[in-house]
Amino acid sequence: MIRITIIGSGNVAQHLVKAFSASSLVEIVQAFSRKKEALSHLLDSAKIVTEYSALKDADLYIISVSDNAIAEVSNQLPFENQLVVHTSGTTSIDVLDSKNRKGVFYPLQTFSKNKEVDFSIIPICLETENQNDYKILEDTAQSISKAVFPISSEQRKALHIAAVFVNNFTNHLYQIGQEICEEHEVPFEVLKPLIQETAEKIKTLDPVYAQTGPAKRHDSVTTDAHLNFITNENQKNIYKILTQSIQHNGKKL
Repeated sequence: MIRITIIGSGNVAQHLVKAFSASSLVEIVQAFSRKKEALSHLLDSAKIVTEYSALKDADLYIISVSDNAIAEVSNQLPFENQLVVHTSGTTSIDVLDSKNRKGVFYPLQTFSKNKEVDFSIIPICLETENQNDYKILEDTAQSISKAVFPISSEQRKALHIAAVFVNNFTNHLYQIGQEICEEHEVPFEVLKPLIQETAEKIKTLDPVYAQTGPAKRHDSVTTDAHLNFITNENQKNIYKILTQSIQHNGKKL
């Protein structure tokens, strides 16, 4: 059994605590949080520590904090030659303090505290400095997920940028769509089947072949009419940029 310690109490840390707690292949030795109450609903209070000096021996220490805090946390760990990893999508493995063995354990998913996720289908991207440590990380990842991949720091950075486009930017467009609906007293619910079908479609089609709409068709009558209808300048600029991007992409094919 792999003995792990989780350092952090944010969205990712809490979901990891839940996932590992449900696995029979790993044991959560401890979790570090500056405030015990942040994790007390997930773990026995005796396992939650608020001082680095109270950390016990483990096979793996997972730092799950904000990107800006990873280096500081890594520097404060009071031990050496242990396997220490972070969960960031953009931060290099090199930010971790060299007194310990380094790695990355990056679950590629959007996490919200009040939304449950099925960890078994979440891709977990792994990176270590040597093969022995990779095997520990791989076994740990496979204890909660069926989708485990070796991904370098450079590849992970590219993945994270791609994820921002397909998740964060897409969700912002949902928000804009909802605002337009509300402004004109149309139920946003009407668009939800379309949103669902758009997501389902790319399971069997590459996005470039799934693209539809007036920009793809170069239907300038419709796009011009849309732009004349939109009164919000921010929405209008986004519409123009995305229309141009779709049309430029079409020319490259």
